[in-house]
Amino acid sequence: MNTTPTYELKLNPDLDPAQFAAIYKRDGIVQIPNILAEDTAKGLLDVLVNGTPWRLAFPKPSATPGGRDEIVYLNRDEIDKMGMEAAKAEIDGVLLRARQNYGYMYNVYPMVEAYTNGWDQGHPLHTVTEFLNSRGFLEFGRTVIGADRITKADASATQFAPGHFLTRHIDEGYDRERRAAYTLGMTPGWQTDWGGLLMFLDDNQDIERAYMPRFNVLTLFDGTRIHSVSQVAGFAGGGRVSITGWLRDDPPVTNH
Repeated sequence: MNTTPTYELKLNPDLDPAQFAAIYKRDGIVQIPNILAEDTAKGLLDVLVNGTPWRLAFPKPSATPGGRDEIVYLNRDEIDKMGMEAAKAEIDGVLLRARQNYGYMYNVYPMVEAYTNGWDQGHPLHTVTEFLNSRGFLEFGRTVIGADRITKADASATQFAPGHFLTRHIDEGYDRERRAAYTLGMTPGWQTDWGGLLMFLDDNQDIERAYMPRFNVLTLFDGTRIHSVSQVAGFAGGGRVSITGWLRDDPPVTNH
């Protein structure tokens, strides 16, 4: 695959980060429409929809008390090799744990892990990973969230198909290295009733805010706020596609 996308990766030059910084300071959440230049957004959407080798992702509790979750990634061939009964048993376990407010299930391409480990050499999303860790993007994010130091952006491409979800949680990071969470929404033509809403909850688990998936919109938010993604309905007319991650202040990403 060609190592260079057929479009130039760039932020929308008309955006003033200071305008959005005031909203973030006030609310701890801000949505920035038209974050990418139009040709950039259309090219990225094409890569995500037509050229991304998705893997089904879900967590399993660590076998060691207090240990980190095991994150399972299954590609289509691996799911087929498991057989219908074994795959159903895995998914039933995910759903049972979700009933107890634990976990998630959605399709993912772990961009930073793929980049640093040399997966899928030449894939266009590697160039996107570099863009998200470029000085321009990190400086834009730093200005909006008011952080003195941002060293890198974690990134995963995600696709929530019907039945997929993310239960309520907070994002601090294991070493409290996450300064803000972000979602780069790349979903055109979505309907509210299809689910997949990014929801923010108060201490009583009531919904304070909820955002519908949209196209070419960057959402930056304080990850210590309780949030979730509602389950995508079985009648949804497609998948909820985005790139998600955190703006972080630990050592920057490097290729292997």
